[in-house]
Amino acid sequence: MKDMGDWSTNQVTMDATGKIVRPLVAVALALSIASLIACGHKRHKVKTARQPQPSHQPSVAVGTTEEGLASWYGIPYHGRPAADGEIYDMEQLVAAHRTMPFNTWIKVTNLSNGRSINVRVIDRGPFVRGRIVDLSKAAARQIEMLGPGVARVRLEVIAAPTDVPADDYYGVQIGAFANYANAEKMRAGYESRYGFAKIEVKQGRVPLYRVLVGRESTEEAAERIANELSSNSVRVFVVRLDPKAPSYVPRVSQTSGAAAGGNGANTATDRQLR
Repeated sequence: MKDMGDWSTNQVTMDATGKIVRPLVAVALALSIASLIACGHKRHKVKTARQPQPSHQPSVAVGTTEEGLASWYGIPYHGRPAADGEIYDMEQLVAAHRTMPFNTWIKVTNLSNGRSINVRVIDRGPFVRGRIVDLSKAAARQIEMLGPGVARVRLEVIAAPTDVPADDYYGVQIGAFANYANAEKMRAGYESRYGFAKIEVKQGRVPLYRVLVGRESTEEAAERIANELSSNSVRVFVVRLDPKAPSYVPRVSQTSGAAAGGNGANTATDRQLR
């Protein structure tokens, strides 16, 4: 007589048709039936499109170069907010540029002596024809242009931010005023013509109200507006429209100060415009 162990390994069972099958065959058959049943009730998953990921491409290409005149600025802007919101310190290695994104690092080389310095863009300017960058006093000192005040330089982008907002636009500065009422009059006139115009304030000993016209998605499109608006008596500049700089709304009315820019700037205000 076989023991229980022998019996358990040799016991048989019946399949669905009444045929006798051995245990291993029964297990395999049961699994196959279960699988078929499961397939019958299985819901097909719908594939969803993969969400596009941010490209994290620099907003300005590293290696981009530009040549032109550099100037430097200190008082009365020292200790006042720059265009990116931080306090301008003329002893830090920072600079102003009209279109490069904030926190772009550029190498500035004085072409007359070969000296160079790396600076970070935090401000907008200069708004003087022929100039491409305004350096802090510390940066100007490093490339030996404090005395002359202006020097021909080459700019090279060495690092660029990747977090520039998607709503990246350009406009044209058509004028800057010490009197808010004059700035608002000009803004209203150009808004009706171009659909968008705003005022931004530049803090200094005397605040300047900058009138910006147009809201274009490319620098080239803004250049076309600048060409339309440019004349011998009106100096216009293509600028980046910064999200951190909302339209200015005065708390009190401005009643004094001379107009600059569109209505014929005087010499004192020319210096304020940088």
